[in-house]
Amino acid sequence: MPQCVVLDRIPSPDGHLEAVGSALRRLRALDDPMTKVVLARSLVLGADRPIPPMALMHRLVANDAAGNGFCVDLTPAGEPYTARTLVGSSPELLVRRSGREVSCFPLAGTAARAADPDQDAAAAQSLTRSVKDLGEHAIVVEGLRKSLGALCEDVRASSSPSLVAAPALWHLGTPVTGTLRSEQSSALDLALALHPTAAVCGHPAEEARDAIAQIEGDRGFYAGAVGWCDAQGDGEWMVSIRCGEITADRRSIRIFAGGGIVAESDPEAELAETSAKFSPMLTALGATEYAWA
Repeated sequence: MPQCVVLDRIPSPDGHLEAVGSALRRLRALDDPMTKVVLARSLVLGADRPIPPMALMHRLVANDAAGNGFCVDLTPAGEPYTARTLVGSSPELLVRRSGREVSCFPLAGTAARAADPDQDAAAAQSLTRSVKDLGEHAIVVEGLRKSLGALCEDVRASSSPSLVAAPALWHLGTPVTGTLRSEQSSALDLALALHPTAAVCGHPAEEARDAIAQIEGDRGFYAGAVGWCDAQGDGEWMVSIRCGEITADRRSIRIFAGGGIVAESDPEAELAETSAKFSPMLTALGATEYAWA
């Protein structure tokens, strides 16, 4: 891998704090229907020689406990994506279909891990008791249950989330399953029906999507869906997070990280969460968010 350094932050950390503050004013307003919105920021890294997409993906997969990774040529999307590549390793299953069986595994609620085992355990326990994170997670699960209910019967979800361990982060996750009413609904049909979930957009989806467009602008392929579907309709789609977009000349990559904002959110904590979520991509690129870190 080439040597990579951060060239730009979009928005700046102060800009992200302002964006979260703007969202909180809406979330805390009694007459506003929005209860959650996911706001993201990005880092632009420059490389001293071309970044090899497949080598970056293999690094990400090697550091992912589930071995998930993707490397997608964005050329079919046309300009300005010609010769660009989306590379990442997502921890979040949007939907999987096997015959009539459907499963989802949304993640919402995050805490940074610590090197010290006692501090790490304390961070995990604090996450499981966090009113803010549990509330944020419940919004996501309920939204998925409702969306799946339009296509499935016997929709089931655990009554409480479980802890999901990643190398740099703890997450709250809840398996959600169902049985298709009709095998005519493919994995791609399911992905289109479910996306965007409240885990990457917010609730209600229309209000949250409008807020994201106003605050962030175009996200490109970040927080989309990446996966496959076979001729029988089976397949698996992941949420395209923990990812980066490599430019056509491969001398630059833009990586993304976001977090769910609810009325109880603290702007500084939300900024720290995005920094923690940059970690998998930065580690694979051999870089840090700040040169002195």
